[in-house]
Amino acid sequence: MNNWFHSWRAAVRIARRDAWRYKGRSFLVLSMIALPILGVSAADLTLRSSELSTEERLARSIGAADARISDSGYGGAPIHQHPVQEDSMPVGDFENKPWPSGTTDLTKAFPPNSTVLEDSQGFGKLRTEHGLLQTDIRELQAAHPMARGIMTLQDGRFPEKADEVAATTHFLESSGLRIGSTLTARGLDREYRIVGSYELPDSLKTDQVNALPGAFLEPLGKALEAEGLADAKESTTYLLKLPRSAAGADGFTWNMVKEANAKGVMVMSRAVVLNPPADSDVPLFQMEGWGNYGDSTAAKAAALAAAGTVVGLAMLEICLLAGPAFAVGARRSRRQLGLVGANGGDRRHIRAIVLAGGLVIGIAAAVVGTVLGLILTFLLQPVLEDYMGQRFGAFDVRPLELLGIGLLAVLTGLLAAVVPAVTASRQTVLASLTGRRGVRRSSRVLPVLGLVAVVLGAAIALYGSVFSDQFIIVAGGSAIAELGVVAITPALVGLFGRTGRWLPLSPRLALRDAVRNRGRTAPAVAAVLAAVAGTVAVATYQASSDAQQRAAYEARLPYGAVSVLVREGGGRDVPAVRDAVQKNVPVEVRADVDRIAVGRAGCEMYGQGEGCGRHEVVIPKANECPMWASSLDGSDPAEKFTKAERRKLAEDWRCKEAPEMAYTESGLVVADATLLKVLGIKDPAAERALAAGRIVSFSRSLIDAEGKVGIKLITDSAKAEQAMAQGKEAPGQVTSFDAYQLARGTESYGLAGIVPPAAAKAAGLTTVPFGAYFSTDRLPSTEQRQRLDDELAKTGAGVELHVEEGFVSQNSIVLLALTVFAGLITIGAAGIATGLAQADAEADLKTLAAVGAPPRVRRTLSGFQCGVVAVMGVLLGSAAGVLPAIGLRLTERRQQTAWYQEALDQGGGGSIGLPHVPIVVPWETLAALLVAVPLGAALLAALVTRSRGAMARRAAT
Repeated sequence: MNNWFHSWRAAVRIARRDAWRYKGRSFLVLSMIALPILGVSAADLTLRSSELSTEERLARSIGAADARISDSGYGGAPIHQHPVQEDSMPVGDFENKPWPSGTTDLTKAFPPNSTVLEDSQGFGKLRTEHGLLQTDIRELQAAHPMARGIMTLQDGRFPEKADEVAATTHFLESSGLRIGSTLTARGLDREYRIVGSYELPDSLKTDQVNALPGAFLEPLGKALEAEGLADAKESTTYLLKLPRSAAGADGFTWNMVKEANAKGVMVMSRAVVLNPPADSDVPLFQMEGWGNYGDSTAAKAAALAAAGTVVGLAMLEICLLAGPAFAVGARRSRRQLGLVGANGGDRRHIRAIVLAGGLVIGIAAAVVGTVLGLILTFLLQPVLEDYMGQRFGAFDVRPLELLGIGLLAVLTGLLAAVVPAVTASRQTVLASLTGRRGVRRSSRVLPVLGLVAVVLGAAIALYGSVFSDQFIIVAGGSAIAELGVVAITPALVGLFGRTGRWLPLSPRLALRDAVRNRGRTAPAVAAVLAAVAGTVAVATYQASSDAQQRAAYEARLPYGAVSVLVREGGGRDVPAVRDAVQKNVPVEVRADVDRIAVGRAGCEMYGQGEGCGRHEVVIPKANECPMWASSLDGSDPAEKFTKAERRKLAEDWRCKEAPEMAYTESGLVVADATLLKVLGIKDPAAERALAAGRIVSFSRSLIDAEGKVGIKLITDSAKAEQAMAQGKEAPGQVTSFDAYQLARGTESYGLAGIVPPAAAKAAGLTTVPFGAYFSTDRLPSTEQRQRLDDELAKTGAGVELHVEEGFVSQNSIVLLALTVFAGLITIGAAGIATGLAQADAEADLKTLAAVGAPPRVRRTLSGFQCGVVAVMGVLLGSAAGVLPAIGLRLTERRQQTAWYQEALDQGGGGSIGLPHVPIVVPWETLAALLVAVPLGAALLAALVTRSRGAMARRAAT
């Protein structure tokens, strides 16, 4: 034991002195290991800091109050609620009864002598420097001690008078206003002065103003009601502070919460959230379908497995990247290692010295990476908070986790030094002292083992993607296959060498040098292989996912077309909105559209407001999907069919061709044949049908056997909802129109049909302006869009503007960033690995200078040496990187197919169709890697190589 300790102590001292002596090489290896540790530690610190503690979450939700009282929305019916989350269910069986709804009196749940703070929220259009901005309005006495933590004051103060408001910093930035400015709202004559700015810690990008209770929403609501618009107030809750004598040490207890639940009131209690009751004491958890699935053992095991897979693959790549550096370091120190052997040291001591080098570098990398991670996270935290739109909690440092990450660096350094240690220990003392490497036959066992690993790993990955739901199996198989490719790399390098006979002098010399010195070439190729494999795996998966999203994309309009719709105000603002678009967009064709209105003037869609109704299209009974038909008893019609019958019905056209109803209650708009031109529908028969007063239908399910479409006018929405809740049809008058059906497959762009204006007028239907569709000769520019937004804001209308830009990949920016970042890492890995190999081959370069080779030959040979390694690494890495991406896509395809089959069994899925999960190989990315990486690495090596090297004396023998 004592001898072992002293031998390792000496090995560590030698390794430390060697690392300090060769600072450049040591810094290189340290950087390779420290950079990933920096990233992991920074990610850990960011994740932990962004996770709010229970106390921090409560402070942002209920401030310093004991509880928040809110309406459950079930009309005072008793409820069961979740103790922590805002989930609740009414008590009782409502299978054959109307679902309870409505408001309740919250004051009946206030404990006696409690301090109450009202918190109301709504919205309104506030006037800014640029026009109007839809803004959240919150009435809360924010300066009250009970509200401390909900809002964070940035500048000025919170309002103290009825004509004062505070605003979020994001609102001030968006509106162009500042503290001291005057603020007004559309429809309201009162003015408010901005006296302060604040931020919402959980929502930094929210446009909100704060006023005293009753100072803003009530007068705004009266003004909007006078104009026939909806009320501005959305909800009111109350913050409660119990008397200390009543609260005692328990606060608002779970029993008090259940008493409030019996009155139809929800309570978020500080005491309950901090100390939740047992699941057996929560009535909601006893109801069917409820459970804590997120905290299950299976979920935790899956998360740990995913984390373990990522860490394992990261360690593998780091080892492959750092391995060449240790191999070159061991060869550069072979004379020193030979002296150790000449003085009685055996192979065990040689291995200990090289491994100690990995230990020393690993410890240094752990310290440097962790410290830099702490500094980087602290400096970038404000930037990350602004990017994520919420403030983090306290700067949370977990020493044990950082220690574990540091130990990962130490372990990585040791693993990276294992192969160089074994190789160095096998050299004879004479070869080490003279610098002669001798001639060794290539191992015949290693390529065989590597080939077996490739086949076995591919089989495991294939099994995981076809027969298992665990991606860890795919990842494990891919890692085994990648290790197998690494193992056969020396043999593959020899195969590459046979192509040298067709190459010019410099690349032929570089290739033969690489083959002759496979011991240094193979690790360098493996390092590039590891970096390229990760790049290709990410690029392949992202390209496949992008292709899937492209296939699933549903355009709302033809490419370049513009639509503008106004659902409120009875269409009074529509003419101004149409003219604003016509003025600021390069319009070719404009098609004005109206909608059918039921009730008094100024009604919004869907029957909102007193005296307002709605309309719906009548689907003939013969055209209804049997699994979607309404039942009087409220039961699910699909339950009446067997699985086989459901699957058969899923192929029925009635269940596959559901009519679109995206823009109005019925999906119908009132327009002429100009709309067909904007939508790109070239059907002369449809144009003639509209001219003749016939409805043009996009779906055959709307047309009955007589070729007509029925439109039902529902004058009383409340009675209609009551009838539907009882399983009855909504009462209303039905008007029938002759119809023309467009050809199957015609893109509807969310419309169910087009009603000609003449037919609507003849039938006595009331129509109001709804908006317009525009075709353009080119997409509006950014400047045009900004001017249009400003014009629309001046109208004060709630405008829905859409410019169809076609499919915009959600992953394109991510894919580009990953490709560029991974490409830079790949080029860096190639340059570092081949630079180390070049340092190892410096003797050959000096020999070229000694025999009179021109100066450019030295640069050319260095460049080609780097390029050869990069080419081999890119080719092998591309093949290795495609495997895990294909395995993951196959796993996703099987899962989505299983979900589709399950949906068919339940009566759905017919209108969705078989999931499309393609596998796309990004050939452009592979070509770019194959060209850019070797070329970049070769040029970099050529530029940093001196054309004239110093002559070296021959080593004494």
